[in-house]
Order: sequence, then structure tokens, then C-alpha cells
Amino acid sequence: MRSPPNLVITALRLEPMDGLGLLRELKSRWPELSVIILTAHGTIPEAVQATQCGAFGFLVKPVEKAELLDQVQRAIASATLTPAAEGWRADIVSRSKLMEDRLKQANRAARTNSPVMLTGESGTGKELFARAIHAASARRDKPFIVVTCRTAADGALEVELFGSERAAAGGASAATPASTSGAFQAARGGSLLLHEIGNLSMGLQVSLINSLRAHTDVRLICTTSCDLAQLIDAGQFRKDLYYRINVLPIEVPPLGRRREDIPMLISHFLEQATEKGGLGKIYTPKALELLMTADWPGNVRQLFDLVKRNVVLSRGSVMTEEFVQKSLAEGSTRIPSFDDARAEFSRGYLVKSLQSTAGNISKSARLAKRNRTDFYKLLLRHRILAEDFKTRPPR
Repeated sequence: MRSPPNLVITALRLEPMDGLGLLRELKSRWPELSVIILTAHGTIPEAVQATQCGAFGFLVKPVEKAELLDQVQRAIASATLTPAAEGWRADIVSRSKLMEDRLKQANRAARTNSPVMLTGESGTGKELFARAIHAASARRDKPFIVVTCRTAADGALEVELFGSERAAAGGASAATPASTSGAFQAARGGSLLLHEIGNLSMGLQVSLINSLRAHTDVRLICTTSCDLAQLIDAGQFRKDLYYRINVLPIEVPPLGRRREDIPMLISHFLEQATEKGGLGKIYTPKALELLMTADWPGNVRQLFDLVKRNVVLSRGSVMTEEFVQKSLAEGSTRIPSFDDARAEFSRGYLVKSLQSTAGNISKSARLAKRNRTDFYKLLLRHRILAEDFKTRPPR
């Protein structure tokens, strides 16, 4: 074949090479080629495997004609996109290799219709990633709807997600207007972002599973700052829902693992925080160095808030090291909750332990008097990668 086709539609069960083998071969030759797999024997693991191998879509027979045509249209449209199309990542300021890797994952995810799970600490910019994925996708001209999952007011959240008619069937107030449409309806043809999916009650998780079956024309993107696997073990999150929404996981790294981005972020935030026609302000080199070495438990959001506060409170155009030091100290006087303080201590202990062993999990576990499996689970809970410490010499 001298030139690649625009699209390949293949069955999963083939001889002598199955559909996944064909998919891998096609992707090795033409990485940008869109492939849709049809099967009468689809399972969630096979769908996940196909997506991870680069399939654009995975449809289970019998397939509705309209659904297949919609997939074909989106696949062909996505094939014309480039990583820089229409500045899809313009709002994400970064130059770190780690973030570039995550952005490449996001761009690849944008070329499919599969659910995306964005994990990471609070304040890392998961919504920006979700918007970038939508902007790089064939759905970019369709709605992008955001819903924040809350632990309280299940009835109101159900109406927000599914509309008043659906919620009324589940016991919502009869006073709710019957014409209210939910987020799934509003996001039709586009993308729906569910913030902090781990906060959903078990009842709403069941409703979400049912809606995912009914609304195949909505691209779902979820975020979480907690460990959903732990919630599953605790009986607080459904395993079947987890497998449905965790098809394409992308971890958005904390600011502490991408410190080389801090100067760029500060410059960007200074521009945003300065009113049009207002006095431009800068940090001294020593002040900038202090900001680069500070702890940022609130990540990029905390950095932005501090820069904005500095711009408002500073009297001159130059912000000094002393001024920044005072600002950081004032920000640290807030008394954290017991759980936050314990989590911060645990994370600090794990980091110091890995630093002392150059990322050796077995040695660190022995120092902590924990077995290796438990120690590894702690690293997962606090989203710490041992690989980040392997190049550092033991202290």
C-alpha cells in the first residue's frame, strides 16, 4: 500500500491475525491512522486493551447505523488534526519533559472517544488538561460541560447530571421543573467533565453507569485527587464504574515534580494579575529562587494565588526576597486540618526515605519497618514515584 487509508474498520476475531494484532501493525506503520474495531464478543478488558493500542473506537455488534456513521465521521475529522491544531494546549504553561509526556498522552487521548481519567493532587490543573483534550478532539466545536461532584445534596447533583425528569424517578422533589435538562443532555456531541468523581454516592454511581450506557454520544472526562482503588477496597466506589471511566488514565504531576516550569508560570501569572495599563511588576532573582525552592502543597493554583496577592500588596515594581519570604510565611500560618497535616507529614517522610535510598523501595520499606507491598501502596496513595529519586545519590 503506497499511501495510508483515511480509516480502517476491522473485526476483532480474525484469522490468522486477530483485530488487535492488525491494529498494532497498522499503528506501527501509520501512527496517525484511525482504526475502529467491531466485535460481537466485546469485554471491558478487550476494549481497554484496544484503546491502549490506539484504537479510535470499539463497537459491540449489533451496531446502530447512526452510531457507526457518527464514529466514522469523528474518526476522519480527528485524522486531520495536528498536535498544535488551534492552540489546543495554549492555556497550559510548561517546558518540563514530564509535562510534555503527559501532554502527548492527552493529545493521543483526544483522537479517541474513550473516557479519560485525570488523576493528581488538587490544584495541578486537571481541568486545563480536560479542556485541552476537548480542544484537540473532533468534538471541539461542541459543548464542554463541567460538573463538580459533591458529597452532599445528592438530589440537586442528580438533577444537575441527569435532568429533572430522571431525578424525579429517583425521588427528587416534585417541585423541580419537568423541563430541566441535565449535563449529559447538554453535553450531547461534546465532552462532559466530572470533577472529583470519587465524591459520588453509591446511588449516583449506579445512575452514572446507566447514563453511560444510554448516552454514547458524550465524551466523558473524570478527575480525582484521591485513590479510587482505595475507595473500592473500602466499599465506597463501584468496581464496574471504575473500569468504565478509567480507560485512558493520565496523571497530572504536582508542581514539586516540575519545578523547572515555575519561572514560566510566574511570568504568565504576573501578566494575568497585572491590570491593563497598570504598573508592571517583577521579582528579584533571589525572590524568584525562593519561589522555585518553596513547598507548594496547593500546586499551581497556590502559586497563582500567591503571585496575584503579591501584585496587589507590593508597593513598588520590584518584589524582593524579604517581601516574598514574608508572604510565604503568612500563607503558612493557616492551621491545616488533622488529616491534611498527617498526609503532609506522611508524604514528607516518604520523600526523605526515598531520597536517602536513591529510590530503592525495598530499603526504604525496611527503614520504615513496613513490608514492601504496604510501602508501595503508601507511595501510590501519595502519588510519589520512586523513579524520580533513582538518579539522586544516597544522602
